[in-house]
Amino acid sequence: MKKQKTEQDAYLTLAALCAQAEHCQWEMTEKMRRWELSDEAQARVMERLTRERYVDDERYARAFVNDKVRYNKWGRRKVEQALWAKHIDEDIRQRVLDEVTDEEYLRVLRPLLQQKRRTTKAPDEYTLNRKLVQFALSHGFTFDIIRQCLDVEDDIDETDALPTADD
Repeated sequence: MKKQKTEQDAYLTLAALCAQAEHCQWEMTEKMRRWELSDEAQARVMERLTRERYVDDERYARAFVNDKVRYNKWGRRKVEQALWAKHIDEDIRQRVLDEVTDEEYLRVLRPLLQQKRRTTKAPDEYTLNRKLVQFALSHGFTFDIIRQCLDVEDDIDETDALPTADD
């Protein structure tokens, strides 16, 4: 039989977890719910974790957005959806997402599309662009950012679209 976690055990476990990496309130509450801690105990533990700055949803959201855009190459929509799934407040989500500039999304998406362009087979430019748009949309990028990348890419990298002796 599984031993019930006490309120103090829950606090110590969660504080140690938060000291290692950023976590949001919802994640901590879900852990306590799985441990079958009472609602009152959960509220006290969360209040203490928040007061002692182990848990800060805005700080979490900032780190999450930074990681997902920079390392996972996600667009705004995909990041926003993930934050929503983690129950981050709307005002925090919008404020943190608004801190990421269009230029940052363009810096992420351009090389992604250039790489995809090289590996995508299409009978014509229209079909190729349609496939690239679909790829970028699936990564959560907005259409205006995608369009900017494709317009610039069409101007700059015309040679990538031309057949080579290897083709």
